[in-house]
Amino acid sequence: MDKLTTAKLTIPTADGGTTVHVMHEPVDYPRHQGPFRSRTVLAAAHVVVDARADYTPGEQPPIDWEATIAFRKHLFSYGVGIAEAMDTSERGPGGLQWGQAKELIRLGVAAAREEGAAVVAGAGTDQITSRDPSLGEVVDAYLEQLDWVQAQGSAAVIRASHALVAAARNEDDYLKVYGQVLAQVDKPAIVHWLGTGFDPSLAGYWGHADPREAMNVVVRMAEENSARLDGIKFSLLDEELEREFRRRLPEGVKVYTGDDYGYTNLLLGDGEHHSHGLLGVLDPIAPVASLGFSALDKGDEAGFVEAMNSSIPLAVKMFEAPADRYKVGTVFIAWLSGHQNHFRMVTGREGFRSLQHLTDLFVLADEIGLFPDPALAAHRMRLLLAASGVE
Repeated sequence: MDKLTTAKLTIPTADGGTTVHVMHEPVDYPRHQGPFRSRTVLAAAHVVVDARADYTPGEQPPIDWEATIAFRKHLFSYGVGIAEAMDTSERGPGGLQWGQAKELIRLGVAAAREEGAAVVAGAGTDQITSRDPSLGEVVDAYLEQLDWVQAQGSAAVIRASHALVAAARNEDDYLKVYGQVLAQVDKPAIVHWLGTGFDPSLAGYWGHADPREAMNVVVRMAEENSARLDGIKFSLLDEELEREFRRRLPEGVKVYTGDDYGYTNLLLGDGEHHSHGLLGVLDPIAPVASLGFSALDKGDEAGFVEAMNSSIPLAVKMFEAPADRYKVGTVFIAWLSGHQNHFRMVTGREGFRSLQHLTDLFVLADEIGLFPDPALAAHRMRLLLAASGVE
């Protein structure tokens, strides 16, 4: 009897019962040499904590750099580039600190260049500790991080800034800060528009609570800085608003979708406009994405839609509200897939999703053949269930 035949286990169900799950055969998703031609495809990739070190979760965590970079090489093997040191890396309070993010950017960009993969890296203001920073301090913090990103040879993603929310009084303050920062880029940058669905503390970003009023400001910012912009990452989880935004941007400024619920149609486009991919969900679904974008490169739109739609149920579950807890799912799937030897997070927040949520992710990932070794995934899921009181 082979390993897969024995790979079945009893799992909990949402109604309080249990059922027997039999593992699926893994899918032999094709590898892809180098970036795709039809779209820019970047995964916001997670970071592997050194779980065996003696540290206090919520304080500066130790990082397993070898496993972290190995995971990026796994992404590269499927043609997926990286957006380094973004939200999926758990940057910020209780997580990855700026000093560690610098090292992550250095190592990640070097690995991407070695493999010929696409790469950008996040520049933000998370080294600011003051609760009442000035606009000048915000600009200086951005420029410090931008300088580091560019010194490694990467283009930057200008990340949303909590410090700017505290410092800005109106839309003109946002335009001023972004104008000063973008004036210093040596490669066209991506600006990240991160909505409250992912981070409620960013309410009122761009000087407005209403997203359409905020859009007017972002479009103006893009028009004033179009030569220094590669694109805008749009993370508002609103497909129609993203379509409207694409139509309004200056020619040559891309939209990178951050819609982890409905990315298939947005990436495919409407015949006139389409989005590119800079997504946290590409961390776990890189093999599926490789199949989809390979088809799109060949003009096979139906093949692209079929491949990408197969991953949507997993994405919708992983990013269910509160959406920022999707990071638990990325680490969980990486552990089950054998990319790291533990299910611990940089922030220590692996308990921020229920056992049933994790069980559902396990089933959905298995249904599309994401686990390279189904027996290993089943074994690790049994360990989690046993530790959670499910025998």
